[in-house]
Amino acid sequence: MQSANTVPYDAIVIGASAGGLDALGIFLPILDVRLPVPILIVQHISATSDSFIITYFDRLCKLKVKEAEEKEILKPGHVYFAPPDYHLLVESDKSISLSNEEKVNYSRPSIDVLFETASWAFGNRLIGIILTGANWDGAAGCELIRKSGGMVIVQDPKTASIARMPESVIERLNPDYVLPLKEIGHLINKIFFLTPTR
Repeated sequence: MQSANTVPYDAIVIGASAGGLDALGIFLPILDVRLPVPILIVQHISATSDSFIITYFDRLCKLKVKEAEEKEILKPGHVYFAPPDYHLLVESDKSISLSNEEKVNYSRPSIDVLFETASWAFGNRLIGIILTGANWDGAAGCELIRKSGGMVIVQDPKTASIARMPESVIERLNPDYVLPLKEIGHLINKIFFLTPTR
């Protein structure tokens, strides 16, 4: 694995909506246990959802999966899901902030809120990934990530359960990569010069 000062990015943010749990179930287990950055995820879910998805993905993945907590400092190799009915934000000190302010793009949590605050915190050292979904949440956030010099990866709309969210990003900007889910996972491992563990 690369030393800390040669790791090319500092964090990964992911947005998913309709069909997202199935997509994440394919993508997340591919990621190497040695991944040297935190991953933050907004999955559009019901405000009354329980902790099932955290338990499910923690068992499924090599990385540690948990629900994001207020003022928590981000740790490498951890996957943080936005809690139901809370926006997930990244502060300038790389800590987590949660907010129940008004919905953005009809959503709380909102992908744009995560992507935009993470872009402000990490600048050109951020990777943003948009997966399947039925609306345009995340498109503005991806645009800011690109303007800040970060990388944007989009699930190939032809492979998405609902193509609209990936398409909305592609219509707004030219992503660095448009790939099927498994290829996105392998690309992330390759970016960090990791070889898959058995």
